[in-house]
Amino acid sequence: MYPFSFTKASDTREALNAGRRGGRYIAGGTTLVDLMRETVERPDTLVDISDLPLRDISVTERGGLRIGALVRMTDAAAHPKVRTTYPVISQALELSASAQLRNMATIGGNIMQRTRCTYFRDVSADCNKRDPGSGCAAREGFNRTHAILGTSDDCVATHPSDAAVAFAALEARVRLLGPDGSERTVPFADFLLKPGSTPNREQALQRGELITAVEMPALPRPLRSGYLKVRDRQSYEFALTSAAVALHIRGGVIREAKVAAGGVGTVPWKLPAVERRLIGERPSDALWAEAAGEASDGARPLQHNRFKVELLRRTVERQLRIVGDSK
Repeated sequence: MYPFSFTKASDTREALNAGRRGGRYIAGGTTLVDLMRETVERPDTLVDISDLPLRDISVTERGGLRIGALVRMTDAAAHPKVRTTYPVISQALELSASAQLRNMATIGGNIMQRTRCTYFRDVSADCNKRDPGSGCAAREGFNRTHAILGTSDDCVATHPSDAAVAFAALEARVRLLGPDGSERTVPFADFLLKPGSTPNREQALQRGELITAVEMPALPRPLRSGYLKVRDRQSYEFALTSAAVALHIRGGVIREAKVAAGGVGTVPWKLPAVERRLIGERPSDALWAEAAGEASDGARPLQHNRFKVELLRRTVERQLRIVGDSK
């Protein structure tokens, strides 16, 4: 690990001042500290923001839900309002990591975490995300766990967050506070960036900006939702595929559908074609299968992950059935 300076911010203004000077924010540190040990990340300054007042979970004026950026994953998953109104978020969080990590990691840190691509974490390997212009060793290397959607010639790494898949499905928004005190809100779909030719730029953050909360919009009720994660082993493993589904069914007809997939995209992958196929239809096994058939549109599998195309369809179909048939 390389030398660095460390400061603890006592309030938001102090944190923003340090961020404007190039400091890296840290709270739980469950990802950043690992990357620093592996010399993948080499920040000059860490700014501990764990004392900032960003730990509230509240209902918004329009009836949505706001989760503070420093809410621990465990606390968000267990919160009664999250569990009852958006169980897809609770389930995604509880399937994310060990209890010890969930007790430390924050919501803001979770959506900011970097890929688990082994080539990204191996500083001897070519990786455009870590070292722009060096190449992408994963494209011709062992790429079984890599992305089939949203890839580019420069990067095929998946985004690892489970909670981010739920946020993407629900069309959440990320609230940001700038160094000058200005606030802005970014749709979740625009916050995490596809790699394109600049895979080293992963979020739509401006220098020194601080995530203050993630907000879910008010969706029609009753809303059925849930998260399914398919992985090589039952626990402590990242997704090969996953599906976050939320359905509003009234009068026996699907009035609203929100669907996203994880483990297959360079960012959590919204599935609008699946959603369109569902809306206005009556739930049935045939409908789930037909809609899920749209899930892999645009997929570009690599040598070792072609199985993900069919696995994605089956994962989405299964979760549509689980959520759609629930009471």
